[in-house]
Amino acid sequence: MFRHAIVSRLRLLSSNSSILSSSSSSSSSSSLHFNRINQVNNVTDYHNTRSSSSALYHVSSGGYMRGTVFWEPNKPLTIEEFHMPRPKSNEILIKTKACGVCHSDLHVMKGEIPFSSPCVVGHEITGEVVEHGPLTDIKIIRRLPVGSRVIGAFIMPCGTCFFCSKGHDDLCEDFFAYNRAKGTLYDGETRLFLRDSRKPIFMYSMGGLAEYCVVPAHALSVLSDSLPYTESAILGCAVFTAYGAMAHAAEVRPGDSVAVIGIGGVGSRRKERHVLLTQEANRWLVHEVVLGKLSFVNAAFMAFVPFSKTIRKFAFDIKPDNLPCLQIARAFGASDIIAVDVQDEKLQKAKTFGATHTVNAIREDAIEKIREITGGMGVDVAVEALGKPQTFLQCVQSVRDGGKAVMIGLTQSGAVGEVDINRLVRRKLRKCKGERNLTNQIIILVQKVINSAKGEDMVIWKIKVIGSYGGRARQDLPKLVKLAETGIFNLTNAVSRKYKFEEANKAFEDLNTGNIVSRAVVEIA
Repeated sequence: MFRHAIVSRLRLLSSNSSILSSSSSSSSSSSLHFNRINQVNNVTDYHNTRSSSSALYHVSSGGYMRGTVFWEPNKPLTIEEFHMPRPKSNEILIKTKACGVCHSDLHVMKGEIPFSSPCVVGHEITGEVVEHGPLTDIKIIRRLPVGSRVIGAFIMPCGTCFFCSKGHDDLCEDFFAYNRAKGTLYDGETRLFLRDSRKPIFMYSMGGLAEYCVVPAHALSVLSDSLPYTESAILGCAVFTAYGAMAHAAEVRPGDSVAVIGIGGVGSRRKERHVLLTQEANRWLVHEVVLGKLSFVNAAFMAFVPFSKTIRKFAFDIKPDNLPCLQIARAFGASDIIAVDVQDEKLQKAKTFGATHTVNAIREDAIEKIREITGGMGVDVAVEALGKPQTFLQCVQSVRDGGKAVMIGLTQSGAVGEVDINRLVRRKLRKCKGERNLTNQIIILVQKVINSAKGEDMVIWKIKVIGSYGGRARQDLPKLVKLAETGIFNLTNAVSRKYKFEEANKAFEDLNTGNIVSRAVVEIA
C-alpha cells in the first residue's frame, strides 16, 4: 500500500506541467482529493476538503473555470468558461469565495471610465490560496501558505517600483501603467483566456468575479477565521478606500471634525427630479414638482441646476455604500462627524455608523449647516464621495482655514472640478485699512476667498485639496482585518444584499437602478 501510494504521488507530480491540456484523457479523469498538507501547486481539477471546513472546491474536468465577462458598454455581463488561470512569480491563484458589487465596476460597464475590453470585472474579493506561482519568494509562501483564508485589495502593489519601495502602495507605478491602463498584470499579459477560442480577456484589478483569480501577492492579507467570507469582501475596496482617505490623505486625528458629503459611497446612481425655478428678492428658489403640485425644496442644490431655462430637470447622485468613511472617522477619534446626503433613510442609518450630525442637503444649505455645527469655522476634514464637480466645490467650501478637502468619488471620465480663480494660487492676501500684505509664494494648496459683509476685509484661507484613490495594501489590509475582527468596524450591517454567482448581472442592474441600500456581495461557492 505504501509503495503504491508513493508511485501514485510521483505520477501526479510528473503530470502537473501538462494538466492544463484539454485532451479527452484528462477531461475524463476523476476528481482528485487532497488535504491541506498534501496540496500541490496545481489545482485545476479537484475537490479540496479541509479538516477545519466542509467547503468543497470543484472545477469542471479539463482545468476550466467560469467567469463573468464585460464585452461592451451598457451590455449585460455573460458567464463564460475559461482555461484555469496560471500564476507567475510572486502571484497567487485564489479560489474566490466572494466578490463585492462596486460602483467602480459599474462605471466601467457603462463606459464612463475607459478600460480595456472584454474584461472580467470584480475587484474586492475573499478566497483561499490554492497555488503559488513558480519562483515565488519563500517569505510570501510562508506568509500565505496553500489553504490560507485571504482578502484582496483592489490596488495591487508590485512591491518594487519607486512608490512601493517608499511604502506608497496606493501610487504603485505598475498597477496604473499595466492594470488600469492595459488590463493586464505586470508582465503586460492577462491571465485569462476563454476556453474555446483562447481569446485573451483583460482583468479589472484581479478580475475577481470568477471562480478563480490570480492576484499579486502584495495585494493579499490573511483573513481571520472569525470573519465571514461574504461580508469581509468589502474590506478590499469600500473600507480600503475609506481608510486610505482618512489615514493617509486626511490624516484624521482625535478630536478632528469630519464631514462626509454623500454618505452612500464611492460611485453613483442617478435620480432625476423635476423642478421649477422662481426668482424672489434677487435670489433663486427651487421648487420640486411632485405629481403636478409644487413643494418647496430650498436652494441647497442650486449648483446642480442650469439657469438657462425656467423649468429644467436636475440630477443628483445618491451613494448607497460610503458609510465606511463614518466608521473609520469614528475609529480615529473624530469628534464631530457630519453626514450629508439627500435621503433621510441613509442619514438615519448613518447615525448607527458613527455620525454625530446629519444634514439633508435638499432641505438645508449643507455648507451653512456645517459651519453652524462647527461654530462658524468649518470642518477640519471634508470628504467628497460623489465624484461631482458641484460637490467638489461644496466640499472645498465646507473646510476651515488650514483644513483638508479629500476627494474619493469617481465620476465619468473628463469631468472637471472647478474652483473660482480668485480662490486659488496665493497663500495670504489680507486687505485691512487700505494696506495690503501679500505673500508672493505660489503653493500647491487650493484656497478660498471670504469677503466680509462690509467689504473691508478679504482673506484667503489656505486649504489642501487632496485626491485619494485607496489605501496601502501591505500596511492597511491587516489593520482593516483587525478593525473588523474586534468589532470596531461593523461588517454585518454594511452588507445589505447577497447574490449568487449566476446572479452577478442582476446585482449590477440593481446597483444601477438604486435598489441596493448599502453594499452588495456576490457569493461564489
